Amino acid sequence: MSSSTVGVGADDLVTGEAVALELPAAGIATRALSGFLDLVVSGVALGVGLFVAMLLTVNADEALAGAVLTVLLVLVAVVLPTTIETLTRGRSVGKLATGLRTVRDDAGPIGFRHAVTRALVGFVEIWVMAGVPALVSGLVSNKGKRLGDYAAGTYVVRERVHLSLPPPPVMPPHLAAWAAGADIARLPDGLAMAIRQFLMRAPMLSPQSRATLGVQLFDEVVTYLAPQPPAGIHPELVLAAVIADRRRRDAIRLERDAALRRRLIPADPLTPRP
Repeated sequence: MSSSTVGVGADDLVTGEAVALELPAAGIATRALSGFLDLVVSGVALGVGLFVAMLLTVNADEALAGAVLTVLLVLVAVVLPTTIETLTRGRSVGKLATGLRTVRDDAGPIGFRHAVTRALVGFVEIWVMAGVPALVSGLVSNKGKRLGDYAAGTYVVRERVHLSLPPPPVMPPHLAAWAAGADIARLPDGLAMAIRQFLMRAPMLSPQSRATLGVQLFDEVVTYLAPQPPAGIHPELVLAAVIADRRRRDAIRLERDAALRRRLIPADPLTPRP
């Protein structure tokens, strides 16, 4: 693992501020409740379907009745969950009630291929085998994945999570003049994220690990700086100055772009005026 990925988990997303946000995987208990609610909905749909099928095939032979029953099972166990999860981008009735959502392994929204794969495998592991493989797989997996999730490349996350971003690094006063006049090249996202994570977690690290990682990140970031920071400055202060000034420059650039758009693009006549 390089210094640019230190402190960044495989399930982390990266914001524009180079902050890693972890999507928390749903727990077994919550997933079990969600699955139970989905089974109740499917059971009701199956019951209604059986009642209608009996009315339509009351005088039919056994072959036709068996074919209708097979089609009904496929509709309830595969077509119904596939349609719901595709249209809602990963939320079934049970997940909507419990605040869960199915996402891809890269945390993106699922599509039809993911939904139908999960439904097909789920028919075997949940309907045919009474959910035992799904329970065992969920207990073993660190993300609570069932077999359908492994086949589709998905997992289930909790949506109702309060998100709080850590405060940005503060510019060291004695480095403000140097940072404002320095030529700071664009940092790779991985490096910027590693610096942010290090500055946030530095007080919790052991002194030796903190010093080693700070020097490692400092040696990597100075290649993007001209002129070099003043001699004798602690590496952590230089890292904080670089990230703080990077944020300041980004804010200035965004404001300049917004001002340019306001000058060049006519005002929307439907936008309420203050």
